[in-house]
Amino acid sequence: MSLPPSRRAASIADVARLAGVSAQTVSRVSNGGARVSADTHARVVEAMDRLGYMPNHAARALRSGAFRTIGLLAHRFERTGEALTMSGVIDAARAEGYTVTVVDVTSTEDAHGWETAVSRLTQQAVDGLIVIRAEHETPDALTLPRGMPVVVSDSRLVGQYTGVVADQVQGTTDAVRHLLDLGHRAIHHISGPDDSEPALARADAWRQTLLSAGVQPPTPWTGDWSARSGYELGCRIAEQAEATAVFCANDESAFGLIRALHERGLRVPQDVSVVGFDDIGLAAFSSPPLTTVRQPFQRIGHELVRLVLARLADGAPPARERVVVPCELIVRETTAAPRP
Repeated sequence: MSLPPSRRAASIADVARLAGVSAQTVSRVSNGGARVSADTHARVVEAMDRLGYMPNHAARALRSGAFRTIGLLAHRFERTGEALTMSGVIDAARAEGYTVTVVDVTSTEDAHGWETAVSRLTQQAVDGLIVIRAEHETPDALTLPRGMPVVVSDSRLVGQYTGVVADQVQGTTDAVRHLLDLGHRAIHHISGPDDSEPALARADAWRQTLLSAGVQPPTPWTGDWSARSGYELGCRIAEQAEATAVFCANDESAFGLIRALHERGLRVPQDVSVVGFDDIGLAAFSSPPLTTVRQPFQRIGHELVRLVLARLADGAPPARERVVVPCELIVRETTAAPRP
């Protein structure tokens, strides 16, 4: 192979000349076409590398109408569930040759934040859209692009759009039954915020599971998902409540609760059993290791990508499929039978 004398940006014709193939063959290789022998493919790739040739994906997208990009929209990506689901989306998209454009609607945005974010995202050349937890938005209030494949992971929007959700009821029921089976009856609950659908689902499942066992549920303690709120509520529980067990709506609040109990001389699990929800990375390394409900964040991310790509492939009108992914109770060392 001899390099062309010019210092201009290499063209597809330059690559073809250097590799000794046609421009159509170079196009097939750069587009991932299968009708190229291994030897020819290797020669073309070597020529691309030597010339520093970059396929013009933008021009290809304009010709084909496909950008191989998925838009991802959520309220706050810094939170555990959103961050881990986003990681699953990016991993699955990458495996399929897609990139992900992320737009975060922060809590400081005005009432039109979602509408603005959707507009901003759909102007960035995306083929489909994934929405993770739109929080306060309802299908009537949140206007998404007509004709664009949309898949959601948000119980408010499931039914309006194809959706993937964790089985909050099953996960919570398993956690509360675990405590009941150990012999606990004074099972308190630190919930998430009242405007969160997952928090409401977990609180309701906790209540219904206790009632089904003939146990009157105490008034839940309303938190905000943070370790600080778990700590502050834990101080009040230690001083006011006769709880032998506490089911927390997430792991962070469970960590805060455990610290509050420890500072007030209550041992976990000897005096109070604690169960969290999510199974974040720190749960297995807390002291003691936290019994919790594992949410399948990665699998949810993979399912979201699978469904949005299926909508793109079949070109069908928006479906209202609902995929429910089971949770798993992980029993560690923060739960034990109550003291006699």
